[in-house]
Amino acid sequence: MSRIRRCLTLTCIGLGAIAATGAGASFRAQSSAGPVARETHADLPGVHLWYRDTGGRGTPVVLLHAATGSSRAWEYQIPALTTAGYRVIAYDRRGWGRSVADPGGVQPGTAADDLRALMLHLVIDRFHLVGTAAGGFVALDYALSFPKQVRSLVVASSIGGVQDDEYLALGRRLRPSPQFEALPPEFREIGPSYRAANPEGTRRWIELERMSRPEGPPAAAQPMRNRVTFALLETIAVPTLLLTGDADLYAPPPVMQLFKARIRDAESVVVPEAGHSPYWEQPEIFNRALISFFSKH
Repeated sequence: MSRIRRCLTLTCIGLGAIAATGAGASFRAQSSAGPVARETHADLPGVHLWYRDTGGRGTPVVLLHAATGSSRAWEYQIPALTTAGYRVIAYDRRGWGRSVADPGGVQPGTAADDLRALMLHLVIDRFHLVGTAAGGFVALDYALSFPKQVRSLVVASSIGGVQDDEYLALGRRLRPSPQFEALPPEFREIGPSYRAANPEGTRRWIELERMSRPEGPPAAAQPMRNRVTFALLETIAVPTLLLTGDADLYAPPPVMQLFKARIRDAESVVVPEAGHSPYWEQPEIFNRALISFFSKH
């Protein structure tokens, strides 16, 4: 499909402004000179949660990382969003990065409840919520559980945790097991355009992925508060933006359209020449989409 035709069927932004070969290089200088965020643990029920908080009086934005990342993965987003006037909170979800489970508390808990506890700890009432990939599961679960706390919802490159039988069968066709899981993470999650054009950025992504899980046996997976189905997604009334890369092996544009058809008045963006990690592969386009969407809500 041509780029022009693609833009007619799904919203694309910034196609003429940024090429895949230049996005990482041009934005890296900004990320290295970004704001100094406060980094510490919050002692929450069942977990010592590691988080970053840029502070200030701007409207809060919470970033939820993928299963192949941690709060470190947002090094292109935190500077851009802070420069745009937002207060940015990014944290390591339970079982990732520097967050440590507390055996004295409920295990494994739910990720939505962890996020709610962090917001109460920080005395934040309402905020913009961004989740990529597995972080999108948490974002949807949170918006379904605590809709009054969500100013707007952004779900990027995520299969969403939907449990409908036909959708699960679609996932098996897209990602046959065990062959798909046997592929290197960078092959599954970074598009070929980026891997070809930006070996330095690819190496950095791999480095962050390898740092994302603590040593030792993996923590138990956290269940969701809701059994997410497409019928349940139809109850979401929070302003929602859906993004995916045009080369995403997990959530290609037709999968994103399934979500757009169910979530009321959802907007959608297809990021060109990007795989499953558009926040990393095309950060300028990704950040511009977020800031434009936030400004409306």
